[in-house]
Amino acid sequence: MRSRRVLAALAALGTLVTAAPCAAQGTIRVGEINSFSGIGAPFTGPYRQAIEMAVEEVNAKGGVLGRKVEVLFRDDKGQPAEAVKHAQELVASEKVSLIAGTFLSNVGLAVSDWAKQNRTLFVAAEPLTEAITWSKGHDHVFRVRPNTYEQGRMLAEKAGRMKYAKWATIGPNYEYGKRAWETFRDRLRELRPGVEVVGEHWPALGKLEPGPYVTAILGERPDALYVSLFGSDWLAFVREANKRGLFEKMFVVGTLLGEPEYIDPLRTEAPEGMLVTGYPWYAIAAPAHRRWVEAFRQRTSAEPRLGSLVGYITVLSIVEALRRAGADLGADRLSAAFRGLAVETPIGPITFRAVDGQSTMGAWVGTTRLDRVRGVGVMGDYEYVPGERVLPPADEVLKMRAGH
Repeated sequence: MRSRRVLAALAALGTLVTAAPCAAQGTIRVGEINSFSGIGAPFTGPYRQAIEMAVEEVNAKGGVLGRKVEVLFRDDKGQPAEAVKHAQELVASEKVSLIAGTFLSNVGLAVSDWAKQNRTLFVAAEPLTEAITWSKGHDHVFRVRPNTYEQGRMLAEKAGRMKYAKWATIGPNYEYGKRAWETFRDRLRELRPGVEVVGEHWPALGKLEPGPYVTAILGERPDALYVSLFGSDWLAFVREANKRGLFEKMFVVGTLLGEPEYIDPLRTEAPEGMLVTGYPWYAIAAPAHRRWVEAFRQRTSAEPRLGSLVGYITVLSIVEALRRAGADLGADRLSAAFRGLAVETPIGPITFRAVDGQSTMGAWVGTTRLDRVRGVGVMGDYEYVPGERVLPPADEVLKMRAGH
């Protein structure tokens, strides 16, 4: 009797031992939280399409170390509390290995803080505030896109060589809008010490009534206007400003405003001659990028947006980190895998810096003009500025993090 019990126990143990590798080979789940409705939709719709495309490609090639990758999507509706609720559910109930995404900076900061408190890896795809990886950075957060500091400096380097001395600004009244202006303004003043700010305007996000703002800006008579509006706020502002001749009366600099998400909907109303960051996908000749554009168009029957590119690169980055981490997908191991991680992308190689988790993905800086054949605004005379050209050195990052 005793020997039979021993044999039964050994058999049960053997079952557990053989089952463990099978469990380890299960699907790797990633939680993707984003503003799939509301003001973020023009970006996040194409972003999701590209994520799904990238995951299909990865799984068709055997997945990651023999394991399939699955992305679970959640809509934060542009609300920090909603995003945190989803993060908790995805980790506790769906057993995801990491969280990715978010669109608005305040939402990204909320998820990042939750990830820090709960020791969960968070790959911030789109939120642009530099605080995510600097003043409020931590070991478990990484970011794909160039931040407000980088894009502000890229634009200021060009604007600072121009004659404009009197500046006004208009942007959404939250983290991204304020920091987009401040980083541009501070670098501009370094390059042109005599710069004067004659007006700052901060409408609530998604609620812009453009008439009074256009009137106020025209009354201030700036030489130049810096704009960090986007989405429906930007469209409303342009249409009112066009009626009043604002773009003929001052030079305009706009972060993001050359992105197809925000210039295409304006069609022939798009202002010409603006200095912007954006994404001239139609003109980038690199073979890898051309192949990617064609694959995206064949899959979706749509032209890519910057959101498409960011979504695709986000998946490539996560997959490379998963491969580097190996069998251990704990947050600490994934964090170590991301530090110094090199990723091949359709726009060339990028690296996630070890000091702060910020990627070296760059941005395109150029001037808007009308493409009358396509009937839309495009970027001309553009330059791709790599992130490493404008990112601060490690010692400055460590100083910013020291106070947090």
